[in-house]
Amino acid sequence: MLDHFLSLSQSAFTTAGIVLLPILAAVLIVGLLVGIFQATTQIQEMTLSFLPKLIILGLMIYLAGPWFLRILTQFMQQDLSTFWHLTYLP
Repeated sequence: MLDHFLSLSQSAFTTAGIVLLPILAAVLIVGLLVGIFQATTQIQEMTLSFLPKLIILGLMIYLAGPWFLRILTQFMQQDLSTFWHLTYLP
């Protein structure tokens, strides 16, 4: 039973990593590019660094949202369905 809980938590962390890694990578790249742009032009505007990250975050969720939802649905169907069988007490 402990092995199942450990594999369930490992699968949950893997699924979270698969879902969050593309979003975090895109925001990181945009933040780096904006930071380089701000350093070269010496513009220190706070909204200049925040708004592009917010826009790319919304764009990533809009474009890859169905894929994220499919991965999370597969996780729920595969891993958490066996969890209820283990916790059922006759």
